[in-house]
Amino acid sequence: MAMSKEQKNQIISEYARHEGDTGSPEVQIAVLTAEINHLNEHARFHKKDHHSYRGLMKKVGHRRNLLAYLRKTDVQRYRELIKRLELRR
Repeated sequence: MAMSKEQKNQIISEYARHEGDTGSPEVQIAVLTAEINHLNEHARFHKKDHHSYRGLMKKVGHRRNLLAYLRKTDVQRYRELIKRLELRR
């Protein structure tokens, strides 16, 4: 099941840098992290679902690129975000 609109809006409002912010790296990374966590649980139970696993890997790669961009542009924001999301980096 995909993430509901309410859950996504709650994540966006929590990580937005200003009112109406949906495109900042922090918001994109937070939404991707929630989707990755959901797909990770799905992959744990449905080991032969290779299509969903491929989607999970694409999301992980996208998040990794966004994290690299944020680290390159603003290290302080990067460190705060990985601490808030509890990512191992």
